[in-house]
Amino acid sequence: MVDPISDMLTRIRNTQAVGRKSVDLPYSKIKFELAEILGKEGLVGSVSKKGRGIQRQIEINLKYKDEKRVKPNIEGLKRISKPGQKIYLGKKGLRKFYKERGIVILSTSQGLMTLKDAIKKGIGGEILCRIW
Repeated sequence: MVDPISDMLTRIRNTQAVGRKSVDLPYSKIKFELAEILGKEGLVGSVSKKGRGIQRQIEINLKYKDEKRVKPNIEGLKRISKPGQKIYLGKKGLRKFYKERGIVILSTSQGLMTLKDAIKKGIGGEILCRIW
């Protein structure tokens, strides 16, 4: 797998398209941090680790706006920085993403965080994705 974050976003998108309650992903630290941020922002339900060793997985319970699971809570997911083209912004360049809808997730020297948190702390980083 070339890009695990893109794979994660695609699995979430596809699982919501068929209306399932949860999605299981292969475990990695960065994907688990990303899933926790989605949980804190209220875009997904609970996030948990399951299994041990090489069979460890991340289970993400998805949220929907209706009882029939037709309208997902996450309307769109977009990967911004890709393995072939990394996009880094300093603290002054972050403001241009601020007005876009949804949340933007960055990888900084202090770990993964939302754009709002990065602006408060005054640090830049790699723009990973935008979720709305």
